[in-house]
Amino acid sequence: MNLELFIAKRLVTGKESKGFVSRRLVNITTIGISLGLAVMLISVSIVTGFKKQITDKVIGFGGQIQVEYMDDNASYETKPISRNQAFLTQLKKNQNIKHIQAFGLKAGIMKTPDEFQGIVIKGVDKNYDWSFFKKILVEGKLPRINDSVTNEIIISKDLANKLRLKAGDDVALYFIQEPVRVRRMHISGLYQSGLGELDNIYAIGNLLQVQQLNNWTKDQISGFEISVKDFSKLENITDEVYQEVSLTVQPDGSSLRTTNIKEKYIQIFDWINLQNVNVAIIIILMLMVAGFNMISGLLILILERTRMIGLLISLGARSARIRKIFIYQSGFLMLRGLFWGNLIGLSLLFLQYQFKWIKLDEASYYINSVPVNFDFLQILIINAGSLLAILVMLIFPSMIISKISPDVTLKYD
Repeated sequence: MNLELFIAKRLVTGKESKGFVSRRLVNITTIGISLGLAVMLISVSIVTGFKKQITDKVIGFGGQIQVEYMDDNASYETKPISRNQAFLTQLKKNQNIKHIQAFGLKAGIMKTPDEFQGIVIKGVDKNYDWSFFKKILVEGKLPRINDSVTNEIIISKDLANKLRLKAGDDVALYFIQEPVRVRRMHISGLYQSGLGELDNIYAIGNLLQVQQLNNWTKDQISGFEISVKDFSKLENITDEVYQEVSLTVQPDGSSLRTTNIKEKYIQIFDWINLQNVNVAIIIILMLMVAGFNMISGLLILILERTRMIGLLISLGARSARIRKIFIYQSGFLMLRGLFWGNLIGLSLLFLQYQFKWIKLDEASYYINSVPVNFDFLQILIINAGSLLAILVMLIFPSMIISKISPDVTLKYD
């Protein structure tokens, strides 16, 4: 039998724990640990949810990796490459790659009788993965993409509001080239991602239409978008794609460029990564508060049990064994606090996930409500890490037991 553990359980659950000081101490300690853990769970869940939602939105517009013509042109008027590339066979065999799709770009001006706006038509084919736009489509339907040239497009709801358009309307698009071309496009649907700088630019339509406007053949495209199975391995997979792509020289002697979404939208991902600093600060502060709260509680427990400590020492118990009793007792109190902390934190997160009560300014935060991400491994790590960190913090304060003299403590009743 573990004697220290047995005594600690009696101190927590027995009649000895029902005194005024002990009862108040248990309540204060439990509340402190509960609130600290709840704040940590909420902070981490919100930040990881925020990162996930923003990342998914950015990826939805351009895939995780793009392969395009290598030049210094920063405009949307790209030079074409052939869609029949030798490296595609090897990339499709790569177990880390989920999907490869072709796209074409064409810049133009969308004009109504009263307003106009510069846009970029992103042309896609039947192989395009529409899962992202299905989620964010708020009005109308997705454009029909088949083997013939179609004039259906989807635009963002923000852009439609600026131009006073709605799903089902026709609109004129002007393409500045020689000669200037005009196309009548049918708005089949409206999407809303919340990423203003992308919503105000992109219209999604038929790749064949883009090829026709650019005077390209059916073999010519702007590039390829590649989706990966594990986003955490993006840098390594980008290197693998680059190794394959760099081996292929184009007919005109040029090379292709391989970039991932983090490199293309570096300002967005740098801003997202800054949130990690905020979470780290919150976790450290909450651990310090909970730790000092628990240290204060431990010292009070020791002072309240000085007579018991003196008796155990007089019976031959070593200080290290007595310290274990109070470490175990503190552990039991912490587990109680962790239980209530999880209950409070996860309940609040669930309510926000279900009802989205707390709203955000979508123009500033790219999302319209506080996001929530439930990751049970993450929750387990926070709980285990908190328990371990605070128990380690209690080791040194518990050494005060070695300073207690039995001949003095046993004089008190």
